[in-house]
Amino acid sequence: MKDFPLSGTRFPRVLALLLSGCGLLGHCLAGDLKGKVVFAGAAPARQTVPVTIDQYLCGNEKLADDLEVSANREIRNAVVWLDNPPAGGAFPARAEKVELDQKGCSFIPRVVIVPAGGTVDFLNSDRLLHNIHATPKHNVSFNRTQPMGRTIPVTFARPEIVRINCDLHSWMTAWVVVAAHPFYTVTGADGQFAFDDLPPGQYKLQIWHERLGTAQASVTVGEQRPAQVTVEMKSR
Repeated sequence: MKDFPLSGTRFPRVLALLLSGCGLLGHCLAGDLKGKVVFAGAAPARQTVPVTIDQYLCGNEKLADDLEVSANREIRNAVVWLDNPPAGGAFPARAEKVELDQKGCSFIPRVVIVPAGGTVDFLNSDRLLHNIHATPKHNVSFNRTQPMGRTIPVTFARPEIVRINCDLHSWMTAWVVVAAHPFYTVTGADGQFAFDDLPPGQYKLQIWHERLGTAQASVTVGEQRPAQVTVEMKSR
């Protein structure tokens, strides 16, 4: 095996790699963080909202989408992100297209994540007229009518959580989460979330839900086994 010189730049670089948890081949230790967001207390019954227009397509009422909790208290559409993300994290060079459709007189999905500077394609799959209306604090406001089949791209330049309304159908709401870094995710029906390949260390989590507000958590990630965390949220 070839010796490394003790002078010059090579030895300090190798020592730095070793101290940072990286081997001589450049493979750094990494860990996974897995978690779940749950409702504190008994799961609330899902409410219904009346449909006041275009009942021929939209029906007479709809299940409310602003709070979906499973029988096991798992919360859907909670947004989770790292408050202290690892340095050097970058969005994928070819990120998947972010689409928000209006289908069956609902926004689908209700919550999307887009990187700052990224674009959301708003779609309309319904055989009627919708509109998309938002008045964000840090991005450009818009209010556009949208007939069926027309795609409206909107670019969001700065991080924030933006509410989207359809003024023609008052029960329709969606959220665009403009992410400051790649470590954002949204929970599914099982309330679960995950971040993979994190450098070992302690991380602070921020959790946001449109009805339940915000919560915080702290978790230590190692390289041996996935770190596990359960976050409870309660009604405000």
